[in-house]
Formats: sequence, structure tokens, C-alpha cells
Amino acid sequence: MRHAAMIALLLASTAAPAPAFAQDQAAPPPATAPAPAPSLPKPAALTAEQMPQIPLALAESARPYLESRGAGFAGWDPNTRAVLIATRFANVSQLHRIAQPMGARTQISFEAEPVSGSYAPVRGDVILVAKDRGGDEYYQLHTLKNGRLTLLTDGKSRNQPGAWSNDGELIGYSSTRRNGVDSDLYVMNPRDPASARMVFQSKGGGWAIIGFTPDKTAAYVADYNSVQDVDLYKLDLAGGTMTPIGNPKAETAYGGTRVGPDGTLWVTSDEGSDFQRLGRLDPATGKFTAVTKEAWDVDGFDISPDGKTIAYEVNEAGSDRLRLLDVASGKVTKVDALPAGQIGGLEFAPWGEIGFSFSGAKSAADVWSLDPATLKLTRWTQSETGGLDAGVNVEPRIVTTKSFDGLEVSGLLYLPDPAKFPGKRPLIVSVHGGPEGQSTAGFQGRNNYYLNELGIGVFYPNVRGSTGYGKKFVSLDNGPFKREDSVKDMAALIDAVRADPAVDPAKVGLTGGSYGGYMCYAAAVQLKDKLTATQCTVAISNFVSFLENTNPYRQDLRRVEYGDERIPAQRAKLTEISPLTRVSEIAKPMFVITGANDPRVPKSEADQMVAAIRAKGGEAWHLVAADEGHGFAKKANQDYAFLAQLVFWKKHLLGE
Repeated sequence: MRHAAMIALLLASTAAPAPAFAQDQAAPPPATAPAPAPSLPKPAALTAEQMPQIPLALAESARPYLESRGAGFAGWDPNTRAVLIATRFANVSQLHRIAQPMGARTQISFEAEPVSGSYAPVRGDVILVAKDRGGDEYYQLHTLKNGRLTLLTDGKSRNQPGAWSNDGELIGYSSTRRNGVDSDLYVMNPRDPASARMVFQSKGGGWAIIGFTPDKTAAYVADYNSVQDVDLYKLDLAGGTMTPIGNPKAETAYGGTRVGPDGTLWVTSDEGSDFQRLGRLDPATGKFTAVTKEAWDVDGFDISPDGKTIAYEVNEAGSDRLRLLDVASGKVTKVDALPAGQIGGLEFAPWGEIGFSFSGAKSAADVWSLDPATLKLTRWTQSETGGLDAGVNVEPRIVTTKSFDGLEVSGLLYLPDPAKFPGKRPLIVSVHGGPEGQSTAGFQGRNNYYLNELGIGVFYPNVRGSTGYGKKFVSLDNGPFKREDSVKDMAALIDAVRADPAVDPAKVGLTGGSYGGYMCYAAAVQLKDKLTATQCTVAISNFVSFLENTNPYRQDLRRVEYGDERIPAQRAKLTEISPLTRVSEIAKPMFVITGANDPRVPKSEADQMVAAIRAKGGEAWHLVAADEGHGFAKKANQDYAFLAQLVFWKKHLLGE
């Protein structure tokens, strides 16, 4: 609007003089350009490059969808039976307490950055908190009391909390304090920061303390090499001796780990199976004895204080189901009163109640508890959804197809109400990150605006390399020479949904973040004939520069997944499959979103892609947050980014 007004003014100033009017003839009023429509102010931390302003009217229309919130279960207060939750009432998520089901949410942390925390088991006298700065993931550990944090770590290194001892005296954690790269292992009584001591000097960034023996003379340790390969050890805390549990050279995945009150080591593992099962692990022999026979992954679990019951969740095709195991008899009780959705944070209270988080298509994340004796479910929170009726939200259906090599791949398809939006509808394909991740059935939050207000469908593909479908499936994209097979899977799934009678095949866009961002860039190159536009967030554009510039503690972990750029043959292949190498083939508009503090995928990955597209005359919007990292955590930034995406998709999918 401002550009048009300036042109009009210049034209008026250079035009030939108008003929004189008679004195009794009133001169017409000067022509004026229409006032520009009001636009939404941009948060100070954001920089918007070569993208339009956001109409204030659009922000007002979408406002209710921006105001939904969720509550995550963070633990029990063993002294008062209150629940600790994480939820957001201002700009970032903070810790709150709830004294009783559906009671008031009392905020207890008041930081400018998001925080996570937990009570010390049994004692409940300490709340341990982890917090970073601006999304840099250099977490510091603190205790929280009277609304204030007391720093426990050095304020500089990257510190990751591990396991508490069963009695709540000790916390194990990893820290890069020694050299900024390797995750050494520490033990501390958080009531006395001076008690912190290094118990193991590591090599690599994947080390963590995952449990303590009941007498606290030893700790159980995991060395995470990849999602398929986790090595377990027993560490003598006095002498520092590290003893392998089983064969570290074997490629075995271990997920959750708990130490029972009798000292039994319980784990989830894919040993002897394509899926992760729950079972006992003998620290002396490394023998794993499975106790579940589920046909899907067991994702998370916890043990009752008396050791008699285990609560666990099963990932059934992207939807979680809760199960109770009687340890003595092996009997499994199904808890299927909850609808399809996501369960997380399972934790027994000292009095036997089980707390957890749950979200579904028609329910934002909320905190629930289960009485294992009566199977009675109790809802502790009911998070707001911006005043919207969540009951109208659509449930997904599973779409399956065969890929180029016959492999069956699938995804979750959400389509708008055909009564409200008849005919073929536009679609956004949204690719998860990881790549060891999975798109699952849960609350759509802001994305319900696409479905309920714009009539745009959303499809979440799970290509090879995704978790939840067995260890063979998750390994099929490993290394540079198999990487583009996942792009071929995505092509097959896009063809499948474009053939759906409810989808307009000429109006399909694609979005993704992190590894999904790489898939987004790759789709812009290789699948451009199937897509109208792409929106790529914190995305890998060149595997070589990514591996060279990602934070040092992550380099070796990522080389296991993507390939090693230091090996000439792999470097050549990584360069070949990098979207930046084929940037000249990108022909459709792109919108890139970046966190300036991202330690995983550096901002330079976005900068070089945006510059290359613009250099050849392409359209590339770019939104950068100076106070965010690997994704946006602050509500003001999240809101603006989402509204900017609405503008982008309304233009390229709806023609507005």
C-alpha cells in the first residue's frame, strides 16, 4: 500500500498542468490513497525478511486458536499429595502446583525462559529445575524455593539432569563443564551444591545416569549412540569402575529404565524383538527377560513404591494405551477408558496413585491420575482452548501405501468437515523431525484453525526412519546412501493423499522442522511438481556444513545417523543429497523460520539456503528469532510465526 501511494504521489507531481477552471467552479478534492489496513506489531526479537505484514484482522480471527494451553504432569509432592505441573499463563511455560483435582493452578516459578522441574522422591523437600537461555540448550540446574532459583551448576556448561536416587537424596546428571564437549557424569545432593563431584570422565555427548542402586553405592549409566544402539553400564561411585552390562558391541536399544525397591533393574529393550518390550535386566550377566508380549513398542513405565505393580504405555500405531502389570503373576490389565491420544510422564505416588499427562484430538494436554486398585480415572486439570469447543475437532484416519521398494508406510490424515467445506480441499503435509521421531494422534492446537476455519486438511507422514514401527523400520534410512529413500516414501504418501477424493491434488503444500526441515527442502527440490509451496523450519540445507557446525557435543551422535563428513566417500554423497546442492531446481515459493541461538541446526543453514534461492530470483520469506533456539518456545514468537504461516498458506493454497 505504501509503495502504491508513493507511485501515485510521484505521478501526480509530474503530470501536465490541469486546465484552469472558472472562478465559480469548485476545484475537486485532491486524490488520496486508501489507508493501509492495520497490521499486527512484530515482536521485538523477530526479524522478518522479504515477507508481508500480518493483517490485524487475521490475528483477531485466529485469536482463540492461539489461546489454548496444555498442562504436563511433572510429579507428585510426597508431603502434601499436590501435583506439580508445567503450563503457560504468560509468555513461557512455568511450574505450578495443584492441591486437589480441578483445583487452582498456583504458579511457583516466574522466569523469562521456560523451565522444567521435579520433586525429590520420598522427601519432597527440594524442587530441581533445569533452564537454558534463549533456546541455547545450555541448561543449568537450580533449586526452586519461594519463587526464586538457586544455581547449582557453573552457569556456562551444558547440564542434563538424569535420575534421582530412590530415596531422593542424590541426583545424577551429565555436564560438559570439563571441556565443553564431553558429557561427564556427576552426582550431587542438591541441598548442598558443594557436594557435586565428577564420578566418570566420558568421551562423547551421549552419557547419562539413569538410576541408582538402593544403597547408592553404584549408578546405572547409559551411553546413547543412536536410537538403535544404547550401551548400559554399572558405575561404582566410590572407585569409578565402569562395568558393561551385556555386550557394548551389540546393537541393542534400551528405552526407559527404573530400579525397583528390591534392586531389580527394569528396562524397555528391543533385544530379541523388532519392538521394545518391558522386562528385567540382570546387571551381572546382561540377560534380558521380557515380561510383556505387546505387538508394539512399550514407550514409558514406572514401578509402584512396593514394587508389586508396573504401569506402562504401549504405542499402538501412534496412539498410546495404558496397561498395568502385576509383577508376581504377570497378569496385564488394560486401561482403555481414555480415547486415542498421547500418554506421558507416568509416575506412581508414594500412596500408590499413578499420575500422567494425556492429550487427544478433542482434548489439550491435561493431567490425570489413576487408582490402580479401582481403575478410577481422575482429571486434575482442564486446560483452556481459547473458548472453542474442542468437541468439534476432527479425528485422524490412517493412510497406508506401498513405497518404491514395496515397504508399507503410513501417516495420519485430518480432513475438514465436508458439510462445512464441501468438495476437494487443499492440504498441508507436515513432516516430523528426528528423524527418530513419530507423528502421533494428539491435540492439534493452532492447526485446528486450518481444519475448522480455512477448510485445509493436514497430513502427517511417518516415513522410514520413524520410531514406533520396529527397529528394522527405524534403520532403513541410516547413512547418506539410504537417506533419500525416506524422500521417496514421502513422495509415495503424497501421491496417496492427493488421490483421496476429498483432497485437491493441485493445492498441496509441505512443512517440516529440524530433520523434517531437511525433508521440506528436499521436497522443494525433488517433489516440486506435486507441491505449490514449502515452509521449512530450523532445517538442514547442507549435511556437510551442518555436521561441521552443529554443537560439538552432538557431532558424533549425528554422524551415526546421517554419515561422517570426514570420510571422503561419505562426504561426497552427503554433498550430493544436500538440498543446497540442487537449489537451482527449487521453483516454488518457500518460507523459512529460524532460531538464531539454535545449537542443533545453526542459523547458517537457513541463511545459505535463503541467499541461494534469492540469488536466482526465487521467492523466500525468512523469519528469524533472536531469542529462540531449535524451535520457538515463547508465545509471542509462536503466535507471530503461526500467523505468518497463515498468510503464506492463504496466498499459496487459497489464492488470497
